[in-house]
Amino acid sequence: MIDPAHRRLLASYRMPAEWAPHLATYLVWPHNLETWPGKFEPIPAVFAQMAAAIAHFEPLRVLLNDADQLDGVRATIRNAPAPDGATVRMDRIDLLAVPTNDSWIRDHGPTFVNPITSSGAGTPQIALDWRFNSWGEKYGAYDLDDVVPRRLAERYRFEVIEPGIVLEGGSIDVNGAGTLLTTESCLLNRNRNPSLTRGEIEEYLRVYLGAAQVLWLGEGIAGDDTDGHVDDLARFVAAGTIVTVVEDDPADANYGPLQDNLKRLRAMRDPAGRQFTIETLPMPPAVYHDNTRLPASYANFYIVNGGVIMPSFGCAADSQAQGILVRLFPGRRVVMIPSTDLVWGLGAIHCLTQQHPAVHAG
Repeated sequence: MIDPAHRRLLASYRMPAEWAPHLATYLVWPHNLETWPGKFEPIPAVFAQMAAAIAHFEPLRVLLNDADQLDGVRATIRNAPAPDGATVRMDRIDLLAVPTNDSWIRDHGPTFVNPITSSGAGTPQIALDWRFNSWGEKYGAYDLDDVVPRRLAERYRFEVIEPGIVLEGGSIDVNGAGTLLTTESCLLNRNRNPSLTRGEIEEYLRVYLGAAQVLWLGEGIAGDDTDGHVDDLARFVAAGTIVTVVEDDPADANYGPLQDNLKRLRAMRDPAGRQFTIETLPMPPAVYHDNTRLPASYANFYIVNGGVIMPSFGCAADSQAQGILVRLFPGRRVVMIPSTDLVWGLGAIHCLTQQHPAVHAG
């Protein structure tokens, strides 16, 4: 049941779009060997390149499992390649010891909501601490991940409230104007909130995220262990524009589900009855490791201040996808991070990051 006090408190709050100004980005330094079984060795270098890319654009807060890692991690990031051959902005990187079970802070980190209008100056930003249950209790312990929002609040002095339901950040995407995009395969899965109906879940999204409209896609991509997070499928790139991945090969497992989602998107309307502009991104050729299909998707990009950080998979489709994102994000530098090794952990750039929006980002 929604706390009546929360309903009153959040009546004038909304989750900002990802392209709204950021105060910082959160990243959890990799440490769980089971996340990349047999392939952990190259992962810290990929994280370092990702950290250098993010810090090129905005402040970065990196959570370390152990304070003894500070010097080593700092050196690894300092020596990573930065965009355009620039020097890594170590002055923008804050390393802090916060124990975690795993690195997927998009899903276990805080979700921030801001006052809707600029007249809210002086009104505090609020962080939402959703329950986290390891994507339906699929893996091992998640007790440390579940308290990350509280640990960050202690460090950075922001206010936290608990909605009381399971929700992962990768399962939702918003346009900052009251519309939220999600999937039936994840949010309606009985391994998350089995006692809640679709209507009740929508009410939680309305109250806590300011989602006046909830748009539902169907299934996720092959290999996605999250039961179909939307950040591998379709993303808002502007208030009235959604980019979605499509698969051209009818024999590929992703063809049917992605065609269904494309059909749904084209039929959707905003609260004023207007069609959304629907743009498409290609899918990379199927990525496998140890005969396992991995959830490789160009939709798993992350928007930063003045830039976009996107995954690449060492194929011709990389440049095609980059060109589309350059067009969709005029004025932002689109940086590719090699993610073929990264996605063996069943996620990529967006899954591993979480934005802390500026206090009055809209």
